Amino acid sequence: MTGWPVTRLGNVASIERNAIQPSAIVEGTAYLGLEHIESGGKILGAKPVGEGELASSKFKFTERHVLYGKLRPYLAKITCPDFHGICSTDILPILPGPDLDRRFLCYFLRQPAMVGHANARAAGANLPRLNPTELARFEIPLPPLAEQRRIAEVLDRAEALRAKRRAALAQLDSLTQSLFLDLFGDPAINPKGWPKIELGKIVKLMGGYAFKSKDFADEGNAVIRISNLIGGGIDLTNVARIPSDKLCKGANFRIHPGDVLIAMSGATTGKLGVVPLDLGEELYLNQRVGAFRIRDAERAHRDFLLGLLRSSFYQQFLWQLAAGVAQPNVSGWQLESAVIPIPPMILQNEFARRVAVVEKLKTAHRAALAELDALFASLQHRAFRGEL
Repeated sequence: MTGWPVTRLGNVASIERNAIQPSAIVEGTAYLGLEHIESGGKILGAKPVGEGELASSKFKFTERHVLYGKLRPYLAKITCPDFHGICSTDILPILPGPDLDRRFLCYFLRQPAMVGHANARAAGANLPRLNPTELARFEIPLPPLAEQRRIAEVLDRAEALRAKRRAALAQLDSLTQSLFLDLFGDPAINPKGWPKIELGKIVKLMGGYAFKSKDFADEGNAVIRISNLIGGGIDLTNVARIPSDKLCKGANFRIHPGDVLIAMSGATTGKLGVVPLDLGEELYLNQRVGAFRIRDAERAHRDFLLGLLRSSFYQQFLWQLAAGVAQPNVSGWQLESAVIPIPPMILQNEFARRVAVVEKLKTAHRAALAELDALFASLQHRAFRGEL
């Protein structure tokens, strides 16, 4: 082991909950909600606050803080902002003291062992939250500052490699959308004059089932929730599970290979997740997650459907449905009600052929990213054991 002293987080850092009331928030201030932070800490973009837009108090933070998402701590929404602003009260600003490096702290809290530790101590069945007092009790090794910074720099370099690979994957996703627009035109204006039809005529949206959280267990059938729709796919890392004898009517909500899933509620409404064709286990739909299924395979190809759902046309249509609602919530019939252009199948098949080429490149990048993820996890484990 390291021989480093170990102390409680509260002894070397302050969990600062400096609240600011809505009336005191300056227009244009950067605001971060949990929806603006990805699992693993990537900030998707702060939202400038409009006048009178926020109705409740928020916490202030600076570029000296680590931001810790206390709601659903298993999502590891922990980040180091490079700007100051305000954040949701479900995000705790942690200010490291003089003996603790900020990046070292951030990496320490994000390691899988600490994420699991936090999740085990969260309270609340449906919306588990970590109490700030409990967070302050977390034990943290305290090597000399120079060693903390060296560890953080090593992990920074490894993380930079992962970020480049993720960026390459994002560019390939953008290429797919460019191919869609090139072949079919913008669905919003339909410049090629394709015949139009209501989406529900060719696609069915199946909503999820309200599984009881008290029935979830460590083993059993996977239940896909909105939090499992990550990176355009399905992430089973922190999936809820339910024993077969507790499925009841939920057994009718089994997910099919190739389904396109969509978030139907909350700040991430419209987020998509494509179910792989080679499912290794049975998956079931939780409430507020829907599954698109093609009714008429002679008029719509799955790849065309996915390109359409990812398009700005459909995403804007969806958010117009939820406009002015504090908690967005859309129904299946609303999602099916979009009027869309339908190009000929010969073009849809050509699009699918091109998408297949892009998907091969993405598969190679995903494999490389998986290797980098494994390397990063190993470095994390060794770093905090003093073996780096």
